[in-house]
Amino acid sequence: MTQPRPETLQKLTPVLTKRWLSPDAWKIDVYQQLDGYAALRKVLTGAPDGRGRDADPVHPDDLIKLIKDSGLRGRGGAGFPTGLKWGFIPQGDGKPHYLVVNADEGEPGTCKDLPLMMYDPHSLVEGVIIASYAIRASRAFIYIRGEAVHAARRLRNAVDEAYRAGYLGKDILGSGFDLDLVVHSGAGAYICGEETALLDSLEGFRGQPRLRPPFPATHGLYACPTVVNNVGTISSVPYIVLGGAAWWKSMGTEKSSGPMIYSLSGRIANPGQYECSMGITLRELIELAGGMQPGHELRFWTPGGSSTPLLTAEHLDVPLDFEGVAGAGSILGTTATQIFSDQDCPVYATYRWLEFYHHESCGKCTPCREGNYWMVRVFRRILAGQGTHEDLDTLLDTCDNILGRSFCGLGDGATSSVTSSLKYFKQDYLDYIEGRTAPKLSEKALVGAH
Repeated sequence: MTQPRPETLQKLTPVLTKRWLSPDAWKIDVYQQLDGYAALRKVLTGAPDGRGRDADPVHPDDLIKLIKDSGLRGRGGAGFPTGLKWGFIPQGDGKPHYLVVNADEGEPGTCKDLPLMMYDPHSLVEGVIIASYAIRASRAFIYIRGEAVHAARRLRNAVDEAYRAGYLGKDILGSGFDLDLVVHSGAGAYICGEETALLDSLEGFRGQPRLRPPFPATHGLYACPTVVNNVGTISSVPYIVLGGAAWWKSMGTEKSSGPMIYSLSGRIANPGQYECSMGITLRELIELAGGMQPGHELRFWTPGGSSTPLLTAEHLDVPLDFEGVAGAGSILGTTATQIFSDQDCPVYATYRWLEFYHHESCGKCTPCREGNYWMVRVFRRILAGQGTHEDLDTLLDTCDNILGRSFCGLGDGATSSVTSSLKYFKQDYLDYIEGRTAPKLSEKALVGAH
């Protein structure tokens, strides 16, 4: 195991993760001892300690401007500017406004929101209250994946504690601001990570994406103005309120400000969560993680989960921010960095991801429903040693008919590993087709694959 250099260790910037190792950090007493709810008191009373009036309460419009000035971008994958999204909410429209937190983390390799809710749920609750105040919402929802039982339990306990402490409910901290917060567990459908499918599920319907426009900013939950943000995005808000926009922008890059939690898994010595300034490279992240496992050399990796195009060892020094990864031909996504070595097969890895997308397709649109179904069968043929050269053209043609033609972005994401693996590792496919690599699947896998 390699030891990180001092200059690499300096890239660690624990902000959202700084409380994770504190004993009982999920309890409100510990959270308050570690600056918890100070940002909320600053916003609603003008004083971080809640006593006296060192300054006036922060106006909701000024709060939106602060988030805009910080350059905070969505931590859920798309990287959309958060303050801009909040500013889309029409004011004075006479309709109720809603804040919905997307905690339906379910993509292979993605695992940064669950530990945040497990170890520091109050940071999310505090962020929800501040964000709701900014967009003039009196009701907020956290939609959490159904399988995340322990995280949901911690989160509900944090909400109960916040109610008892007067941070939720009527007339919060004597400010006149009211907010009710509901934690809702979904039924474990990957499609509900797409914001409009999430809204349909929250309303009690089958989780399927909506046609846009209209957009959630004007016609979201219950056809009212709604902001949908990721767990990491909302949890960042209290830190920006306390530290200021300039402090937040002192980390990261010019267009990708602040720290990011990078979830490292795979063939490395110490998998886990590493919070660093955006713009760090995979080479530095692997160094922080103790290097590759003995006997393994990096061959391919995902910068942002299985729905992002694969990168290779040639991309070790690509800055891991929104612009840097896009320049390399991929997407930063959820920063779920899955690391594979020379002992892993890119064809088989792609097949396993594709099985997931085939299984999780909501079935609403033909390209995703049928395309992933047939691509899985093509992969089974190839991996069973019965593929043909024409199969590679079929895969690319199918991806072309899914990408940009699906009802939502999840269909598009399913094609990423297929097209990128064919781009970088076509020879691996040919080795299966031409008999140089032994089949990985038996003939039993071919039932219905022709």
